[in-house]
Amino acid sequence: MNETVVCVVGNVATRPVYRELSAGPSARFRLAVTSRYWDREKSAWTDGHTNFFTVWANRQLAVNVAASVEVGQPVVVQGRLKVRSEVREGQQNWASADIDAVAIGHDLARGTALFRRAARPEVPAAARPEPNWETPSAAVSPEPSWETPPADAPAGDPAQQHPEPAVVT
Repeated sequence: MNETVVCVVGNVATRPVYRELSAGPSARFRLAVTSRYWDREKSAWTDGHTNFFTVWANRQLAVNVAASVEVGQPVVVQGRLKVRSEVREGQQNWASADIDAVAIGHDLARGTALFRRAARPEVPAAARPEPNWETPSAAVSPEPSWETPPADAPAGDPAQQHPEPAVVT
C-alpha cells in the first residue's frame, strides 16, 4: 500500500532485454532522465544532472516494449520506484533505482507514433464466460468499430453525422 509511484520522462539508454521466464515475459531497459533549467546568465536552456533508472516490464507490457521501444526514443514511464543499496566486496556502497513499470509510452511532445492494438490470443468457445443477461445490453455489446470512414465518403452519410457512442469496457 505504501508504494512510491513515479512518472518519469526520459530517453531509452539501452536496448530492451526480453526474457521468457516461468512467471511470464519480462523486459528491462535503462532510462536516462535529464533535468533542464533556464540559465539566466546564458539566456538559454541548460542540461542539469542525469539520473538513470532500470525499468522493468512484465507480461504483455514486456512483449509490447520489446516490439516498440528502441535506444534513443523519448518515453514516459509510470510505475513503482524501488531503490536498493548494498555493500559489495572491495567497492563503495552500491545503489540502484528501479521502476516496476505499470505503463510505458512514447513522449508525443517530442515526436509521433503509430499505435497498433496487440492481438489477443483466441479463447476457445468452451472457455468463454456466459453473458450475464441481468446487466444492461451496452455492457455486453461488442466493441464498436473504430475504423475511420474513407475520405471520399459522402457528406450526407448518417454514420458520420451521428456516430455510435463509444463503449469502454
